[in-house]
Amino acid sequence: MQATVAKITPVLHPTIASFKALRRSLQPSLKIGFVPTMGALHDGHLSLVKEARKNNDLVVASIFVNPTQFGKGEDFDAYPRQLERDSELLGAYGVDHLFAPTIEDMYGKNHVTFVDPEGFDDLPEGRSRPGHFRGVATIVTKLFNIVRPTNAYFGQKDAAQCCLIRRIVEDLDMDLNVIIKDTIREADGLAMSSRNAYLNTDERKAAPVIYRALRSAKEQFIANPGISSVELADTVKKTLKTEALMGDIQYVSVDSKATMRPVDRVGEEGAIISLACKVGSVRLIDNIVL
Repeated sequence: MQATVAKITPVLHPTIASFKALRRSLQPSLKIGFVPTMGALHDGHLSLVKEARKNNDLVVASIFVNPTQFGKGEDFDAYPRQLERDSELLGAYGVDHLFAPTIEDMYGKNHVTFVDPEGFDDLPEGRSRPGHFRGVATIVTKLFNIVRPTNAYFGQKDAAQCCLIRRIVEDLDMDLNVIIKDTIREADGLAMSSRNAYLNTDERKAAPVIYRALRSAKEQFIANPGISSVELADTVKKTLKTEALMGDIQYVSVDSKATMRPVDRVGEEGAIISLACKVGSVRLIDNIVL
C-alpha cells in the first residue's frame, strides 16, 4: 500500500497527561479521527489510517499492548513491540499525534474499575479467551475518554470486537462514530494480522486455507440460501482439515451481525461466519460476511 500524503513525524504523547493537554488545546469544531492499535503495524492498520486521514481534520493513532485482554499462557510478552518503526509508518500516512502510554500510566497501582460487557464471555471467542472482552471493553473505553474522537476506525477481522465496541458506544451514550472497514488480505487471502509474523515458512504457506474454507461456505450459501448454519460450519471445518498443518479448530460459528449470537439459519439481515484455529502453534482468527 502506497502512502498518498506528505510524510510527517507524529507528535509522540507517552503519557495521558500529555495527550489531555493537547486535547484541551484543540478547537471543539475539529473532526478527530482515531485509530487504536497494539502496534506491529501492517497494511490493515494503515488502511484505517488512510481512511481517517481522508475524513478528519486531525488524525490520532494509539499504540498500547493492553495486558488486560491477554489471558494466562497467551502471547503478551512475545507480542512484537516496534514503536520507532510504527511511528515512521504512521507518519508516512499522515498521522498527526501518536498516543503511546505505559502500562503504569494506563493502569495505576490503585486501578480497580473495569468495563465488563455482559454475555460476551459466552460467545465462541469469549469462551476461547475468558476475560478477553472485559479487557478490550475497558481499554477501549479508557482510550475513547482520553482521545475523545469524532470518528474511531476498526477492522472487520475482529468481528466480535467490532460488535462489542458498537455496543459500548451505544450503551454508554458515547458521542462518536464507530467505523468498521473491510478486512485487508494478503494476495493469497490470508487476513493481515500482527500474529502472522509468528508463522514459520511452512505454516505461512498453509494458512490461506482459512480464507478458502470461509469462501467455500459462502459459495455454498449463495447456491443454497436456505442451508443450515450447521452445514455451513461443517463445510468450513472439512476444508480446514484438508491442511496437514491445521491444529486445533477452536470454533466455527455462524452468528448474527448485530449481536454475534449463533443463528440456526441466515436470515434476510445476513450473518457472519467466524472461526479461530491454530496453524501449527499459531492461533489465527478470521470471518466472512454473508
